[in-house]
Amino acid sequence: MDTPIVDFVRGYAQSGTSRLHMPGHKGQSLLGFEPLDLTEIRGADELYEPEGIIAQSEANATRLFGTQHTYYSTEGSSQCIRAMLCLALQAAPRTGKRPVLLAARNAHKALLYAAALLDFDIRWLWPAAENAGALCSCPISAQMLTTALQELTGQGSTPFGVYVTSPDYLGGMQDIRALSAVCDTFGVPLLVDNAHGAYLRFLPGEPLHPIALGAAMCCDSAHKTLPVVTGGAYLHLGENAPVQEEAAVRGALALFGSTSPSYLILQSLDACNRVLAKTYPVGLQRCCSRLSALRGELNTAAQAAGCPVLLALDGPGREPLKLTLDAAALGMTGIALADALRGGQLECEYADPRYVVLMFTPCNPPQDYARLRTVLRQCLHGLPAAGRLPQPEELAGEFVALAQQARAHCTIRQAVFAPQERIPVQQALGRICAMPTVSCPPAIPIAVSGEEITPAALELMQRYGVTEVSVLRR
Repeated sequence: MDTPIVDFVRGYAQSGTSRLHMPGHKGQSLLGFEPLDLTEIRGADELYEPEGIIAQSEANATRLFGTQHTYYSTEGSSQCIRAMLCLALQAAPRTGKRPVLLAARNAHKALLYAAALLDFDIRWLWPAAENAGALCSCPISAQMLTTALQELTGQGSTPFGVYVTSPDYLGGMQDIRALSAVCDTFGVPLLVDNAHGAYLRFLPGEPLHPIALGAAMCCDSAHKTLPVVTGGAYLHLGENAPVQEEAAVRGALALFGSTSPSYLILQSLDACNRVLAKTYPVGLQRCCSRLSALRGELNTAAQAAGCPVLLALDGPGREPLKLTLDAAALGMTGIALADALRGGQLECEYADPRYVVLMFTPCNPPQDYARLRTVLRQCLHGLPAAGRLPQPEELAGEFVALAQQARAHCTIRQAVFAPQERIPVQQALGRICAMPTVSCPPAIPIAVSGEEITPAALELMQRYGVTEVSVLRR
């Protein structure tokens, strides 16, 4: 596997050429990486009109991922999400009605920003009451999707796309193959936020990557699970993508991207191709096996200690690289468990009132596993008496009341661009949400722009530590 971007930049850095062009550091080291930081000079190609080394590198990635075409992003999956939705909109039939997207409710706020910029409405898919859990999860069955599409079609409002997040922040995965089949039946493209699942392509056995399962388009955050620096991402097109013209795809990416893409990130994506073609799959399989064994070990120990729920979430339909801990099993909050982990020199990816998410990759050394075992043994040793532990029936789903009370007063675009003010969350009941207010991670809006802040939304905001919220100015 060649690395044309890396080779060109290193050759230029070693050439001794006087840099009478941007960037201003001129290759002089302040942090150490500056000699490799370039802009679009002759020979370096252009990300949105590539004919040379970037085109060659993207062709390598396309072969590795088995897609119709894979495009690079240096501005994360957020850029890819906006471009993907823009392309789906361009391909949708013109009906004279406002465009509508059908989307699972646990979407990243990047979707709301795209809706504001592209001016479309969203019809939300909520989880069934029996499957409603944490804010991060929104399992959608093929039957649920079929019913929702039938209802919209019956109203004369066929959506321009169906949008799901898979894997989600807690490691849950949608049945992409089944959802893709439903979308094909209705002639609607399935768009997948696969930000956490770039590695799925390289697992042995049955395919798990969305494109291999029939999705029309998806985005991957390379930097989340692959050896790529922050900001590196992919936009993947499947053979059933509604738009295939390269100029149109690059135009959509350019619409939401900087005219000065980072060559450090491009080199990282380029170098990753060689890793993926050589050692990564073997290391990935070893890492997944180690995590599977660790989940079993932790759950056995927790059960022996009298925990009322699984400590490590496990079972079918879960991605293998996330270790999601249910702090309720230890009689703790997720925030308290995250603090305990920090005391053992372990920093988690995400913690909320109940869960802690730990993201592993083949790059984690053995000491990370050893430290985790040590801290969790200590937590189990100090487990409260069984009577003080929360019982499963007490841990109600967060989406139920939110879904029942949700009510939109204006479009997302109107809310985002309207005059607004920031107020204490205690004063927000009944006000109209302007900008989505939630931390990243998980960046999943509790109240959507244009929606009334209901008692259920207010309760969740307070539970998740939201202290202020942006609302429409009265």
